Amino acid sequence: MPYPTTGDFVTNPTYSGSFIPTLWSSKLNAKFYKATVFGEIANTDWEGEIKNMGDKVTINNVPDLTISNYTVGGTLSYQVPTPSTITLNIDKGKSFAFKVSDVLAYQSDIKLIDTFSDDAASKMKVAIDSTVVYNTFSKAAAANKGATAGVNSGGIDLGTDAAPVTLTASNVLDVILRLAAVLDEQNAPESDRWLLLDPLTRQLLMQSNLAQAQYTGDASSPVRNGKIGGIDRFTVYVTNNLPRAAAAFDFKSGDGSEGGVTAVAGAPARRVLVAGHKSAITFASQMTKMETLPNQNDFGSLVRGLNVYGYEVVKPDTLTFAVVK
Repeated sequence: MPYPTTGDFVTNPTYSGSFIPTLWSSKLNAKFYKATVFGEIANTDWEGEIKNMGDKVTINNVPDLTISNYTVGGTLSYQVPTPSTITLNIDKGKSFAFKVSDVLAYQSDIKLIDTFSDDAASKMKVAIDSTVVYNTFSKAAAANKGATAGVNSGGIDLGTDAAPVTLTASNVLDVILRLAAVLDEQNAPESDRWLLLDPLTRQLLMQSNLAQAQYTGDASSPVRNGKIGGIDRFTVYVTNNLPRAAAAFDFKSGDGSEGGVTAVAGAPARRVLVAGHKSAITFASQMTKMETLPNQNDFGSLVRGLNVYGYEVVKPDTLTFAVVK
């Protein structure tokens, strides 16, 4: 018990630690990245020194060089590389604020920092993951989506709003292989590929041939060990934060906070499966404010925090998605 509920009020309990904003800020940021899907699938190469909402990070793209045939004694043609940049805007934020009725009692139990940071990280995970995936998945290259996907073949059906692919236990692996083939045609690296699935699609996978260990190369069946693991070079993540659409509305974010207002006549209920390479999306997040203030109306403190973040699709060629029902 951190402080007595009866008897004399204890004003100076023994500390096991103290509430230090910077300590909690670093704990919360680390736990957020550990929990969030985008802490795993997106790169943070240009995170830089984020200090406030409104910061900008300039990303320099490597220009494409032309490869020419060489003839002995021939004249070389020198290319002038054209540089280009992408701006990563840190223009979004999530905050929380709460009261601590007795700050000394709070300070006496440092474990509460872990408890509160776990909860805050979990809540921010849902809010930020849903926002990021909703605003990035459709920015895949034109050749990486639709009923005629494939930059070379144009023959890979990944579904459309009007005609989503109907998923079953017998074809769910095939759809995943289609996503892999689209990335293959774009020469996406085979390492660091990822795949986002919703729980219903995971259920179909568990009813498919994936249940047999030899199809995954694992020592045991995913049904037995509870893990999907890797499928055809993809590291698979199951999340509730993928965009979805009811029969009469456009896609909305996984937590329902964005979209879902544009009518789509005759469109069936549908959802998306998103795949890509870690180079496709850059993501930056930082706890920039972690403060305690005196509570002017009570004994204790007010605690508040601000997490600022930004994201950008920097390589649309290594991003793809399937529209399914």
